[in-house]
Amino acid sequence: MKLSQFKFNLPEELIAKYPSHHRDESRLLVVHKKSNELEHKVFKDVLDYFNPKDFFIFNNTKVFPAKLFGNKEKTGAKIEVFLLRELNPEQHLWDVLVNPARKIRIGNKLYFGDNEELVAEVIDNTTSRGRTLRFLYDGPYDEFKKQLFQIGETPIPEYMERGAEPEDFERYQNIFAEKEGAVVAPAAGLHFSRELMKRMQLKDIEYGFLTLHNGLGAYRMIDVEDLSKHKIESEQIIITEELCERVNKAYDEGHNICAVGTSVLRTIETTVSTDGHLKPREGWTNKFIFPPYDFTLAKSLITNFHLPYSTLLMMTCAFGGYEKIMEVYDIAVKEKYRFGAYGDAMLIID
Repeated sequence: MKLSQFKFNLPEELIAKYPSHHRDESRLLVVHKKSNELEHKVFKDVLDYFNPKDFFIFNNTKVFPAKLFGNKEKTGAKIEVFLLRELNPEQHLWDVLVNPARKIRIGNKLYFGDNEELVAEVIDNTTSRGRTLRFLYDGPYDEFKKQLFQIGETPIPEYMERGAEPEDFERYQNIFAEKEGAVVAPAAGLHFSRELMKRMQLKDIEYGFLTLHNGLGAYRMIDVEDLSKHKIESEQIIITEELCERVNKAYDEGHNICAVGTSVLRTIETTVSTDGHLKPREGWTNKFIFPPYDFTLAKSLITNFHLPYSTLLMMTCAFGGYEKIMEVYDIAVKEKYRFGAYGDAMLIID
């Protein structure tokens, strides 16, 4: 398919800059694939569409405070550093993005914190904006990490067009987030409250967790028209044997397997076998899914409303059908659903 096929008119005011007051009270648009029926609900109604022993798969990655603001040595020029991933804990090496990149060269020292208490040296150029930093810290690793994260801010998406606020520290994070390593929150999971998780248990709906450490790769601009030529960066995934056993049992018994978010869907499709069974994996994925695509394991998907041209929209179209989902998006715009990570949700079911 072509990139231009994923364009739609999204008014600026429909991009959510703040979350709903309660996690589970966002709006929910339910899309029935077979009947083409649409229902307008509240997110906490989502369990009405599932039965005992159905299985929800969540992504338990945890967002860390990845955005730093500092100064360049000598000139004092203000710089922004976005931590992508830790390369070597012992040497305090990090893969980062810098802005403005043209001013940051190998050998430069960067100072962070109110009293410039944390210093980093640029030791390599990786891409046009990418750099490798070595943080110059002599104390214990735990102290370094604590100081780094105290200085850092929650990396809310740029399309929100605002700085991070104290509320974002909690709200831009799933309540079940556990495995630190993401710079982007798995947005579909943001709608799940403790009350909703408790109701899942009472209804005997099963759930489990895999890990995909969401990076920026799936969210970067696509610069090719032919989608088959687009490559996304690899992201670390962990699927345990225990999760596989539970999911495969539910699948074999004919229960509905629900992927909570496109990150879960990508991870599942990275390892699923032709017979629909999930296989354990600890490694990386750069799987890029766009229409047409045949899914085997997940029978339903919970996902947010995504921005035009995004790989997340493409994956949603692959799951729900291109024409159907683009038509639903037009309806969502007319009905003033909110888009983006803090926006409303869609449930796609048979």
